Amino acid sequence: MPNKPMKPCKHPGCPLLTAGKYCDVHTKQHAATVQSSTDKGYDGRWRKAKKKYLQGHPLCVRCIQIGELTKATVVDHIIPHRGDMILFWDETNWQPLCTRCHNRKTRVEDMHVLYKY
Repeated sequence: MPNKPMKPCKHPGCPLLTAGKYCDVHTKQHAATVQSSTDKGYDGRWRKAKKKYLQGHPLCVRCIQIGELTKATVVDHIIPHRGDMILFWDETNWQPLCTRCHNRKTRVEDMHVLYKY
């Protein structure tokens, strides 16, 4: 049975080939960055806060802006918290979104870190 061909390491700019996702140099670095949702703060306390928030804010704010009424199912952080627990729990940074709008926002706006100088 033939071996799979080697492929480039997924770490940006790394020229090394690997059989897995990352080369031996970058495997440990990227293993440490993978966190569960609970590790990121989305635990039982968050689920209770989310449920309460959605009861008071039942409609997706982005759908309302285009004249649609869609049930909100996600509490979105307007400014991505990126591990900042103060920003995570700041309710003025929350907005109710439907799953479709949240996925679009995350894919388009939140995916990359914006650096300000």
